[in-house]
Amino acid sequence: MEKNVNRESGGQVKDSEAGNGKQKLFKRDFTLVVIGQVISLFGNAAVRFALPLYLLNLTGSSALYGAVTACAFIPSILLSPVGGIVADRVNKRNIMVILDFFTAGVILTFLVLMDSVNLVVLLTAALMLLYGIAGAYQPSVQASIPVLTDEEHFMAANSVINIVSSFAGLTGPVLGGVLYSAFGLKPVLWVCTACFTLSAVMEIFIRIPFRKQDSRGGIWNTVKADFGQSIGFIRKEKPVIGKVLLAVCGINLFLSAMIVVALPYLITEVLDFEPAQANRLCGFAQGALAAGGLTGGICAGIFSARLSLRKAGNLIIACALWVLPMGVALFFFPSGKINYIIIIICCFIVMLFSTVFSVQMMAFVQRETPGNLIGKVIAVIMTGSMCAQPFGNALYGIFFEACRGAEYLPVLFSGVVSLGIAMGTRRVFRNFARG
Repeated sequence: MEKNVNRESGGQVKDSEAGNGKQKLFKRDFTLVVIGQVISLFGNAAVRFALPLYLLNLTGSSALYGAVTACAFIPSILLSPVGGIVADRVNKRNIMVILDFFTAGVILTFLVLMDSVNLVVLLTAALMLLYGIAGAYQPSVQASIPVLTDEEHFMAANSVINIVSSFAGLTGPVLGGVLYSAFGLKPVLWVCTACFTLSAVMEIFIRIPFRKQDSRGGIWNTVKADFGQSIGFIRKEKPVIGKVLLAVCGINLFLSAMIVVALPYLITEVLDFEPAQANRLCGFAQGALAAGGLTGGICAGIFSARLSLRKAGNLIIACALWVLPMGVALFFFPSGKINYIIIIICCFIVMLFSTVFSVQMMAFVQRETPGNLIGKVIAVIMTGSMCAQPFGNALYGIFFEACRGAEYLPVLFSGVVSLGIAMGTRRVFRNFARG
């Protein structure tokens, strides 16, 4: 435990106790974090699937859908750095508990107001709050890994967290889609409220080592100094992190945003399915994305010793290449079933490779970053990677609206541009490995 406390305070610690032997990964507190993530992320995945789909069903507009989901990302971008700074200065357990209770309160408020307030405004506000909470929440989870596990388990621990996230993302939209198509929106929201409440209660019993850091003369000065310190670390000591971050921003802008907008729009508004069937199939498609993430997390854990940083760029190239068959299928095949099958297969594979890449990159950052900077650096990375998402969502919402009847054009555009970015990313990793 002393090793973990020292890491939390920023000390460079080696395990000098030779008699300790090999530590196990699933200790009590890490296990509780994992279980809490399963419950919380299930609710998160279900509510973030159901609310935008409800809007799309009511309006049928990809432009409005893209605009609302773009607005939802903005608080997440703004609050991720705050979440990282707070994660290094406040007990991470308390952050998780408070934010899960607060999320349950947001959903309850939506349930109370949804029949009496303008739905577009209310839904946009609710999604902005939910995404903002998630942005502040995740740095605490990621920053707790080096505190609760040993360095030899960093890759495996990140793999477990990604597997949990993907499993929740798999079951949340699938079950949410079934509930939504059968009973409507309200039962989905009640289930999600129960998930967040249960997760918060369980997280109260987690013990995370914490040592208070000195502040720098007021909240604003502390935030400014901490954020500047993490930016300086990335720019001067680990510039490769900054280069990869730019590449990830490009991929989020041109690839991730396309998938976020395309999946519900194509399945519910373009392919020839009945409305109730389309909603269920949309849930299954979101589940396929999560299943790809789940498989990728498992693969990252199993093959962690074989993953070479020099070849990490190949994973992003594979993601870009597997977008292209989706556009080709939309051009050549009029059948909704054929297009649906090809879309979910491609999305599964894209998520598999992107998850392996994410796990590898997070473990790299955790190894290379001092303990007192981990939360802040992770928050900067998460913030930077998300910055492009709202622009991409809005862009593709308009793009698909303008290309009615030729939806393959935005998809092919996404694949070609992403491939160019991926090739540049591969060069960055090769140069870093040589250095």
